[in-house]
Amino acid sequence: MSDIIQLLPDSVANQIAAGEVVQRPASAVKELMENAIDAGADHIKLIIKDAGKSLIQIIDNGCGMSVTDARLCFERHATSKIRKAEDLFAIRTMGFRGEAMASIAAIAHVELRTKRVEDELGTVIEIEGSEVIQQYPDQVPSGTSIAVKNLFYNIPARRNFLKSNSVELKHILDEFQRITLAHPQIFFSLHSDGNEIFHLPKETLKQRIVHLFGNNYNQRLVPVEETTTIINIKGFIGKPEFAKKTRGEQFFFVNNRFIKDPYLNHAVMNAYEDILSAETFPLYVLFIDIDPAKIDINVHPTKTEIKYEDEKSIYAILRSAIKRSIGRFNIAPTLDFEQETGFDTLITPKPLDEIQIPTISFNPNFNPFDDGTKPKNNRSYTYPEQLERKSSIPQNWDSLYQVTESLENEQLHLHSRDELQDVSIIQPSDQPKKQFFQLHNRYIVSQIHSGFMLIDQQAAHERILFEQFQQQLMQHQGVSQQSLFPQTIELNGSDFALVEEMLPEIISLGFQLRPFGKSTYIVDGIPADLENINESQIIEKLLEDFKNQSDLRLSKREKLAKSLAKNAAIKAGTKLENEGMADLIDRLFACESPNISLNGKPVIITYTLQELAERFGKNV
Repeated sequence: MSDIIQLLPDSVANQIAAGEVVQRPASAVKELMENAIDAGADHIKLIIKDAGKSLIQIIDNGCGMSVTDARLCFERHATSKIRKAEDLFAIRTMGFRGEAMASIAAIAHVELRTKRVEDELGTVIEIEGSEVIQQYPDQVPSGTSIAVKNLFYNIPARRNFLKSNSVELKHILDEFQRITLAHPQIFFSLHSDGNEIFHLPKETLKQRIVHLFGNNYNQRLVPVEETTTIINIKGFIGKPEFAKKTRGEQFFFVNNRFIKDPYLNHAVMNAYEDILSAETFPLYVLFIDIDPAKIDINVHPTKTEIKYEDEKSIYAILRSAIKRSIGRFNIAPTLDFEQETGFDTLITPKPLDEIQIPTISFNPNFNPFDDGTKPKNNRSYTYPEQLERKSSIPQNWDSLYQVTESLENEQLHLHSRDELQDVSIIQPSDQPKKQFFQLHNRYIVSQIHSGFMLIDQQAAHERILFEQFQQQLMQHQGVSQQSLFPQTIELNGSDFALVEEMLPEIISLGFQLRPFGKSTYIVDGIPADLENINESQIIEKLLEDFKNQSDLRLSKREKLAKSLAKNAAIKAGTKLENEGMADLIDRLFACESPNISLNGKPVIITYTLQELAERFGKNV
C-alpha cells in the first residue's frame, strides 16, 4: 500500500488559511489598513467598489517596500513584525502572523505598487491566485498602493455566500470605524462607488467620535481617565439617557487594538447599574494601555480576543474608573454636602447695629367684602356668594312654567286618537352609548354578554398599526403629512447605509426623506397616523428596533412595519376618552389577528360570569 499523506501545494494551503483570515470583504479591508498603519502612514485612503466585491484599494504614504520585500510579503508566514517567539509577548503592531497578504493573494487578483522614499523607482507586482503574473520597476509615489480585485473569484461557493452590497458595506464601515477611532492622529478617507463617505482629518479622539457618529454626539460624551500601576484607561462614555436598544457603539481598544471582551463589557454595564434603562446599551470608546508581556493576543486569527494575566484587577479598575466619571460629571443624582455647607459663604452677614427689626401694621376697619359702594338699604346686605347664586337664575324664570305647560298640552294633543295616524313624534334614543372603562391607564374594560374582557391598549394599537403599515408597504401607498419645518437627522455610516437600503420601504410607509450630504437626511414628512412625534427621534428608534429584531422568519418589510408600529403606538399610561377607547376596539376587531400581539402574547383576556361566580363562591 502506497503512502497517502502528502504536502499540500502552497496555493491550496493559502486558500485554506484564507478561510480563517478573510471571511468577507471587510476582513481584507481590516488587514490592509492595519498594514498601512504599521508602515507608519499618516494619510490612508480606502477605495471600494460593489461593497468590496469588485475592488478594495488602500493607498498610504508609509515607508514603502524594497523589491525583495515586495515579493516576499506574499509568502506565508513572512512578516516584519516579529523575529522570534519571545516577540509575541512584546507586540505593539497591528499585524504579526504574516498570513494576510498570502491569503488575500490566493483568492483574488492583487496589484501591488510600492516605493521607498530613498528609491528612485518603485515596484509593481501583479498576482492572481497566488501566482505572480508579472513584476517590473515603475515610477510610483512613495508609499504603498494595494488593489484587490474580484475577491473570491476562484472560490465561487464563498462568493455566493456573501450578502447584499448594503450588508457587506455595513461590515466594511464597521471595520473602518474601529480602525479610525483607534488612530485619530491619522488622516483617513473612504470612497465607495465614486462617492466620498468619510473625510477624517487628523484630530483629537472626541472630534473623531463626533465626525464618525454625528454632531449631536458632542453633548453625549463623558471623559474617562485613570492611571494605575496595572493599566491606564482613557476614552469616553455616553450619558445614560442616550443609551440605545442595540449594540454597535461599544468599543474596547487594548494597546490601540480593537477587541471584543464580554467580561470587560460586564464591568462597564455594572458601573451603569441603577441609572440605565432596562435592555439598553450605552456608548463607550475606551482605550486600555497595558504591558504587552501581561497579555496574549495570539488567541484567534482575527486578533480580537485577548487573554489577561490579571483580569479581575482590570475588571475592578475599569468599573471604578467609569463610576468615578459618572459621579464627577453629575450623571447620577448625588448629594454634594461640601457644596451645601460652602453655600453659606456666599452670603455676607451684616453687622448687628445695621439690622432693623421689622414692624407690622394693620387696619382695624378693613372689610374684605367692601367694594367701596354703599348698599341702598342698610338693613339688607347681599354677600358675594348670594350675588353669584342670584346671577345664575334667569330673569324670566316665572315664564318657564308657562312654556312647560304649553309643551305638555301640545304633546297630549298630538297623542289624541284622531291625529296619531298622521303625526309621529321623534323621541331621543333611550339607548345610551356603550361605556368603556380604563384601568390604570393601561387596560380597557368592556362588557360582553357572557362577562367582560380586558384589552391591553398598547398591544392593541401596535397590532392595528402593524397590519396597517403592512398594507401600505404592499400597496406602496403610505399617506404622509408634510412637516411645517423640515428636520435634519444625522446618522453614522452604518445607519446611513441601512436607511439607503430601506429607503423605498420607508417612503412607502409615508416618510418623506431625501439625502443631504454624506451622512444626513432631511425629513420633509412623516406618516399621517403619527401625531406629536419628533421626526428624527422616530427614525432613530425605527432603526434601533429594526436592528434589534433577530427573528429570521420575518421579512424586511415585516421587520420595518413591526418596528414602526411599536414606536408609534400609544404607550401604557396614556389616558383615553370613551370615544378613543371605542375607536380603538373597533379598529382592533377589524384586524386579521386581533387576539395576538406583535410579541406573540394575548391582546384580549376574557372573564366569564361563571368564572366570577366561582371566585366569589357562588353558583350562576
